Amino acid sequence: MFRKAEKRQAKLRLALCGPSGSGKTYSALLIAQGLAPGGKIALIDTERGSGELYADLTAYDVAPLEPPYTPGRYIEIIKAAESAGYDVLIIDSLSHAWTGDGGVLDMHDKATAASRSGNSFAAWREVTPKHNALVDTIIGVGLHVVVTMRTKTAYDMVDDGKGGKKPIKIGLSPIQRDGMEYEFTTVVDLSVDNHIATATKDRTRLFDGEHFVPTAATGAALRDWLTAGKDPVAESKRTLKALKASATRIASVPELETWWRSHSAEIGLLTPPDRETLTGHCAARKLAILESSAKASAAEASKEPEEAPKRRGNGEDRHAAGIDALKAATL
Repeated sequence: MFRKAEKRQAKLRLALCGPSGSGKTYSALLIAQGLAPGGKIALIDTERGSGELYADLTAYDVAPLEPPYTPGRYIEIIKAAESAGYDVLIIDSLSHAWTGDGGVLDMHDKATAASRSGNSFAAWREVTPKHNALVDTIIGVGLHVVVTMRTKTAYDMVDDGKGGKKPIKIGLSPIQRDGMEYEFTTVVDLSVDNHIATATKDRTRLFDGEHFVPTAATGAALRDWLTAGKDPVAESKRTLKALKASATRIASVPELETWWRSHSAEIGLLTPPDRETLTGHCAARKLAILESSAKASAAEASKEPEEAPKRRGNGEDRHAAGIDALKAATL
């Protein structure tokens, strides 16, 4: 059940939050440069073309996303980026999946209006699984993911350095589902004033207490932290090979089912593709066992039963006994 904790290599899940003008897209591209130097960068652009304003900064590909901003459409593009072999995917912005046209809140309003009771709480039962699927896709996809999220905007008065006050734009909570920040490795708030970044959550511990301007070096530091430890893909391949060999030696279905339960911890460490491969291998092994058992049963049933000795009647028995006695007398 328990095993020794080991640091494993991982893919980044980074959220950049801030009000308009805080430099979210620009910072995301710089960080992506450092994360995958010379690698392939993709950007989902929900900002009506603004994602291409920094094409002179670095090489990257853009996938424009127009309304409706449903979770399903995000999922489709995220999976396409993974299949195309991109190293980093920037989702700019994830807030549209929540408040945009066709986003989760819009879907919820329509589900509420369509219900007979008009019960908004009941409508969440229909909408929440779709948002959860988007979150699961972001977490599980096999590439680095950097998302930008708009924040609710407020203004504060600060000293202007001349004895007076000036208003500055400040960001509040991200425009997304409450608690969304818990899903990320690192969450950074960006300010409009000088684009200063502050980590509000950081599992890497690289930015604790730091106030900094994101650069490619930020991405490089994250890359070094993420690649320290065991390679989960290579480790998964080795584990898969051993598990397949072990499962192949099993000769009965009950034994195979017991084997699966007893190896649940190792199976849980496999990558999703390798887990799917093992599941298919075990299903094929189960089928082979059942087919072998069925053939053995059919072969047993097809055997001709041995002919029972013919029972003689009383007269035949006496006649046979007389012949036997005669033979014995002549010896």
